[in-house]
Amino acid sequence: MLYIVIGFLWLSICLYLLFGGADFGAGIVELLTFNKRDKIEVRQIMDSTMGPVWEANHMWLIIFVVIMFVGFPQMYSLMSTYNHIPLILMLLGIIARGTSYTFRHYDVINDNWEKLYSKIFIYASFLTPLFLGIVAGSAVSGSINTHPTNFLEGYVYSWLTPFNISVGIFTSACCAYLAAIYAIKDAAIESATQLVLIRKSKQMMLFVILSAILVFAVGMYSHLPIINWIYKSPIGTISVLLSVLCMCLVYFSLVKNKFNFIRFLAASQIGLFLVAGTEGHFPYLIYLKDGSSMSLLKDHGADKTINCLAWALLIGSCLILPFLIYLIIAFSRKKKATTH
Repeated sequence: MLYIVIGFLWLSICLYLLFGGADFGAGIVELLTFNKRDKIEVRQIMDSTMGPVWEANHMWLIIFVVIMFVGFPQMYSLMSTYNHIPLILMLLGIIARGTSYTFRHYDVINDNWEKLYSKIFIYASFLTPLFLGIVAGSAVSGSINTHPTNFLEGYVYSWLTPFNISVGIFTSACCAYLAAIYAIKDAAIESATQLVLIRKSKQMMLFVILSAILVFAVGMYSHLPIINWIYKSPIGTISVLLSVLCMCLVYFSLVKNKFNFIRFLAASQIGLFLVAGTEGHFPYLIYLKDGSSMSLLKDHGADKTINCLAWALLIGSCLILPFLIYLIIAFSRKKKATTH
């Protein structure tokens, strides 16, 4: 039962990155689009692509938090204590972008308030996954100091490090990349909007590559065994190779205007990134500055709690997933009918 809970834990954060991350990416792509006409095109297609189901995406984050709180309370307590600043900023970002999107989308008057809502939306879209990545980086980089001598050592330097920031930038880059790729198929074939999205997809792909190089460079400079984390097992090595292959196929699809499998390829690429980045640590989830670590196989809740949680997740997934899939299919059919 413990492995079922761990599987759902990994799956929830993976799905949040693939779906909720693409939602964040909609604002990031708009932020990184500097041509005024292109920005309008990007905004319109992102609203129609991400808008209808964006609220449902946060379900995966909620599931992740619940699993941590119920199944791994010691880890939850440690992370929420020493990372409370980036976690609060991340939650504020989720609230800010959600409310600002609603206000700007349904505001009947195009005035300065609407411009303010747009700025809040696009900057919150970038900063929210940035802080998510920072928290993830702090868990594996050994930067959390559980015996601080002052406030800064315990609650600022535990997460504010070059490596953690580089992981945050990489997370934001992945979100922007997914959003640009996902939106291509919703644009009319060979329209100005689709051409803009193809160009933005290539730019976001470059953003992912550069930010990945940054993570490796900063990790090596910080004397972290980042190469060993990823390449010490065949699974990590194969995941990286398959991820690179998927990226090459995505680029080929963009060049040849073949978009039938482009969403699947992009999602697989980012999912394989996550496999490569997490498999090398298993079963350890948190590394501390004093050299100790916390394991998913040892530092979990009571066995009865884990069993109940596993059954709740299995039953809940049977109830939720079919309706979520129906929701996505229903909106995709509606968009196809509107586009064609």
